[in-house]
Amino acid sequence: MGNWQDNRIVDLFGIELPIIQAPMAGATTPEMVIAASEAGGLGSLPAALLTIEQTKASLDQIRSATSKPINMNFFAHANPAADPVAQMAWRTALAPYYVELGLDPAAPVPAAGRAPFDDNYCGLVESYRPEVVSFHFGLPGPELLERVRQTGAKITASATTVAEARWLAERGVDAIIAMGLEAGGHRGNFLSDDMATQVGTMALVPQIVDAVSVPVIAAGGISDRRGVRAAFVLGASAVQVGTAYLFTPEAKVTAFHREALKSARDDNTAVTNIFTGRPARGIVNRIMREIGPLAKAAPAFPTAGGALAPLRAVTEKESRSDFSNMWAGQAASLAREMSAAELTRYLVEAD
Repeated sequence: MGNWQDNRIVDLFGIELPIIQAPMAGATTPEMVIAASEAGGLGSLPAALLTIEQTKASLDQIRSATSKPINMNFFAHANPAADPVAQMAWRTALAPYYVELGLDPAAPVPAAGRAPFDDNYCGLVESYRPEVVSFHFGLPGPELLERVRQTGAKITASATTVAEARWLAERGVDAIIAMGLEAGGHRGNFLSDDMATQVGTMALVPQIVDAVSVPVIAAGGISDRRGVRAAFVLGASAVQVGTAYLFTPEAKVTAFHREALKSARDDNTAVTNIFTGRPARGIVNRIMREIGPLAKAAPAFPTAGGALAPLRAVTEKESRSDFSNMWAGQAASLAREMSAAELTRYLVEAD
């Protein structure tokens, strides 16, 4: 079938190529999902930043354009209790930037959030019946998980350690995404918050392959065919690619983010909690250099972004990235500009 040996994922998901387009909240468009799935991979729609109505509209657009398998992705976190003391500390840390930009540090700020998987989103899964449902930050409760399973969807979730992979396998997932530290965007960790002990893709994939019986999807620092082939050698059944899809015309990214991606290096990304309150890898910018990247003052996920929003609004009008997240993995420099369909096929083509 190709230059990979383990066909379990292509058979399990009903796809032609062992390539999963990573669900990147904010950057993934229905057009990207359609292109990846039509090319033979698995297109993934992230719902964490979409309302129910927006998710439905995206799914309607996708289902009208392709009958190929798709993945719906959700965050499995629980929203934190209100913590006005933490919010005040964060506002205080950001106050000098407000003054610099002529903003009132005491003015109300918009709420920031990422929607966790709940009864409403589960209802969408039951209505649209995607072939695959994936979760980040662990899994939802047993009742919701069973409802997803009853739709016939294959269930996957991210693991950043062997312990997390075993935890997921014990709860009956059909496949596990082994997410190395090199990956862009939010870390999928849920059993440990210690970023100092997170594991790289090369070390993580084979250890998870050896620890669980379900197929493993490699993710993190893979932007070209060499990385895909290396993942197969390590025992992965498929590869999930994110950053390389940000270079496609189907990606929804700001002009300054796109330019930053083009000049990205191996050493100019960092894991930061500033933008949402949870560790995520992005291209280093001003706010990360000056108060982070891992700031103790950042409040709990997903609330940190609220106080940053006014700063982003002002600077983004000037095409400045000072206070804006620019998610990217460590292998962005290996990616090339091409369409999402071309990229999906390129990743598994022979030289």
